[in-house]
Amino acid sequence: MTQTTTHPAAVTDLVRSIDPERGVWIDGRGAAASSGATFLVADPATTLEIAAISDGTPDDARRAVDAAATALPAWSATAPRARADVLHRAFELMTGQKEALAGLIAAENGKAMADARSEVTYAAEFFRWYAEECVRGAGEYTVAPAGGVRTVVTHRPIGVAALVTPWNFPAAMATRKIAPALGAGCTVLLKPASETPLTALAIARILTEAGVPDGVVGVVPTSSASSVVTTWLKDERVAKISFTGSTGVGKILLEQAAKRVVSASMELGGNAPLVVAADADLDQAVAGAMLAKFRNGGQACTAANRFYVHADVVEEFTERFGAKVEALRVGPAQDDATEIGPLISAKALAGVTELVDDAVAAGARVTQRADVPGGLDGHFYAPTVVRDVPADSPLVRNEIFGPVAPIVTWTDDEEMLAQVNGTELGLSAYLFSRDLGWAMRIAERFETGMVGLNRGLVSDPAAPFGGVKQSGLGREGGHEGIREYQEVQYLSVDWS
Repeated sequence: MTQTTTHPAAVTDLVRSIDPERGVWIDGRGAAASSGATFLVADPATTLEIAAISDGTPDDARRAVDAAATALPAWSATAPRARADVLHRAFELMTGQKEALAGLIAAENGKAMADARSEVTYAAEFFRWYAEECVRGAGEYTVAPAGGVRTVVTHRPIGVAALVTPWNFPAAMATRKIAPALGAGCTVLLKPASETPLTALAIARILTEAGVPDGVVGVVPTSSASSVVTTWLKDERVAKISFTGSTGVGKILLEQAAKRVVSASMELGGNAPLVVAADADLDQAVAGAMLAKFRNGGQACTAANRFYVHADVVEEFTERFGAKVEALRVGPAQDDATEIGPLISAKALAGVTELVDDAVAAGARVTQRADVPGGLDGHFYAPTVVRDVPADSPLVRNEIFGPVAPIVTWTDDEEMLAQVNGTELGLSAYLFSRDLGWAMRIAERFETGMVGLNRGLVSDPAAPFGGVKQSGLGREGGHEGIREYQEVQYLSVDWS
């Protein structure tokens, strides 16, 4: 029998209440997969089993569509205030279970408890924001330019929405999609990452307790993502696909969605630059860099991926930043002192290791590195600072998705901008300078969807999250987020 890892009682109780072997969530209740098969969810800090969970099939995916399509007319017709009340109850319930949910996230994702608690707070905020937003059904009433005719513009729910989420923020990536979809009056089908499906099922149960009617939310965990998602995209009743993940998979889903002209929202890869100007407040820059780089151990699409530090301050910045990096405490989330947990998998660990080793072989230098305690069996990589990295190094050009900070020195604005924008990805960027006028002018030339000025965090439920170029299509959060789940209808009214 597979050895299981030990977690706090609240986490163990939550896993038991989820009933993972009946983890296909359809029509307001859990069921075993139609095949009877399960797959294992493991703790990346120990590689030990947390639970065996139902392995959903295309048949399960079709049953989930049946339930969502049946529930759609009534949910779409539900008054916005009633939908808002449900979302607000979900916010309160999620907030009330913060510690257990954080423990569950830390167990299946591996992130430090401080990061996991922050994620629960952030994830719950999407329920509160869209509880408030969905009652503001903005439309338009105008007189046609030719006179006589009145133009009425309204928004209505797009329909059944298929949602596909990644493992790095298993709660927040789910609620960031579910909340606006439910607020708009859509029903939803969620395919969580196979590494972190337990959090998604916990959220489904919270929504049911909050009053979401049966069939409105379906969750199909699976080890065969392509078979489940393809089933949804081929189904004429599915009107929307929203995906967060790699650019490569996003392109495949866009191709499939194009065959039926399905509305698609894509939040794809990132390669965020972090620029430190010669006049930057270095205390502020170092603090912002630590947050931008090491949140979730660097496993975030918004993580600072490449550092461009002006030659006038590169030595001092590296010394201060490197000292903070060396002091980071690495370990499993069960230790509350942990600041950096493991990478998600052995494959991820091998990928980060290869990028750094190749850069060093090509002449880069590791200047600072944290300690990884001995005796750990998980997928741990030491937080690392790398200097003398060529601007065209794979360590700079590829999304690292790990706790590694490669530093490139710059002196010329135009040269720096060419390097910052010289990528097919454009999700987020960070810029530190005391000269706000210069910083605004430079930021407006960044080819990214989001920029953090003198701060290392850009995510906010009340702001539009998304990228340009091959980092995605559409926006999540803010006023724009609910529009992704609505169709515009225009009525031309003759009053003559």
